[in-house]
Amino acid sequence: MNWEMFFEQEKKQAYYQNLMKFLDHAYEERVIYPPKDDLFSAFSYCPYETVKVVILGQDPYHQQNQAHGLSFSVRKGVKIPPSLRNIYKELNSDLGIVAPTHGCLIDWAKQGVFMINAIMSVEEGKAGSHRKKGWETFSDHVMDVLNAHVEPIVFVFWGNWAKEKASRITNPKHMVLCSAHPSPLSAFQGFFGSKPFSKINAFLKEHQRDEIDWRLFE
Repeated sequence: MNWEMFFEQEKKQAYYQNLMKFLDHAYEERVIYPPKDDLFSAFSYCPYETVKVVILGQDPYHQQNQAHGLSFSVRKGVKIPPSLRNIYKELNSDLGIVAPTHGCLIDWAKQGVFMINAIMSVEEGKAGSHRKKGWETFSDHVMDVLNAHVEPIVFVFWGNWAKEKASRITNPKHMVLCSAHPSPLSAFQGFFGSKPFSKINAFLKEHQRDEIDWRLFE
């Protein structure tokens, strides 16, 4: 399996064809995030065969210049959103890593951290606006092919939308970590103190996979 084969499978299915038609119209008529060219960038930065960690978010940031196709990430030069600030706080608490001054997580993706949202597009200023358009099925299928991965993977589900996917991870070789979402509304309900980064690396080390260097350089 690779992502190219995966997309070939999905393109044949009616739900995906309908989703693409909806998106074509949406991008023409409204402001949609991430930009169309970035919609599937997570798949480009993190090939299927390199995936070690999956971090599933809810839906993309819905303000200008934020979303660029990786869950929780923003490009350099963009103000770090509150959820990502809390992720950095937990990273510091867990591993002592000082938070960078930017919010771009591409370096994680290049090491095998696959970051997508359960819903992968959104209308400007309207969180959750692209629910029930077909993305739920798409992200289910992504989880299914990752569940079938020959290598052990850590699946990280933050927030209720993401946790809905946890039941799809049935392969006993994988590890599933669930907690509250890192947003300011829920981070104190179980995200802070969950120590996901050290748990991920301990699992990878145990299974003879290279650990993730969670430092982000300027």
